[in-house]
Amino acid sequence: MPEVDAIAKAESPATAELLTADLRALGVAPGMTLVVHSSLKSLGWVVGGAHAVVLALQAAVTDTGTLVLPSHSTDNSDPADWRNPAVPEAWWQTIRDHMPAYDPRLSVTRAMGAIAECFRRAPDVRRSNHPAVSWCAWGRYARAITQDHRLDSAFGEDSPLARVYDLQGHVLLLGVGHDTNSSLHLAEYRAEWPGKTRMEQGAAVMVGEHRQWVRFQDLRLDPSDFPEIGWDFIKSGHVKTGAVACSKCQLMPQRELVDFGAQWMAARRKMSP
Repeated sequence: MPEVDAIAKAESPATAELLTADLRALGVAPGMTLVVHSSLKSLGWVVGGAHAVVLALQAAVTDTGTLVLPSHSTDNSDPADWRNPAVPEAWWQTIRDHMPAYDPRLSVTRAMGAIAECFRRAPDVRRSNHPAVSWCAWGRYARAITQDHRLDSAFGEDSPLARVYDLQGHVLLLGVGHDTNSSLHLAEYRAEWPGKTRMEQGAAVMVGEHRQWVRFQDLRLDPSDFPEIGWDFIKSGHVKTGAVACSKCQLMPQRELVDFGAQWMAARRKMSP
């Protein structure tokens, strides 16, 4: 959204203080462990942009809580699997040979939005070590959530999402829909359905002191039904809805979401992805 459209959308500028108040009114509380998927443009015109939103989220949960945002760098993956956009097959080996190794300090996010990228660079934020689908966390449980993120468990039992589940965390959709709700990927790992499969993947990582392209197996994911699952979960009564500035938002308990999603998939997924 161009800035002129953001100005036209908002009746008045949103400030960090006003955003914090709206988050609290929605149900975000001090001490909460909170996964956030976000869209800056959905908020209208914000004084300070993404920086102000990060400050508001931190103020809402306080340092007694924990913020968790995606910091995926999905270009560090096998180009044979790229679809949006695909690249010529003749390029694949060059990409595998020259993709820089994942570096939690330097690897920028891809398609995560301005808020997530700003949060990644904030003081005292920790980042997990998965080269393609890392997560960043700040606050009380940041270390516990981000450590030991296994290559073969992008969103599974050895991922930050599972640690949020253990902590009975919440999910905030800040101006985005359930198509971005990554906690439903954890449900995919836990559900069983016909045709559930694993696939070979690749990424550039540091092995000791040397950059290396590594191969590994992980679950073949299919988020195509996430919007339908999300809508059915809303009807279950577990989701709080409200506005943060100009943004339509949803707040929900992650454990109930994941359990619901796993049951939904087991009952209704019939074909392989």
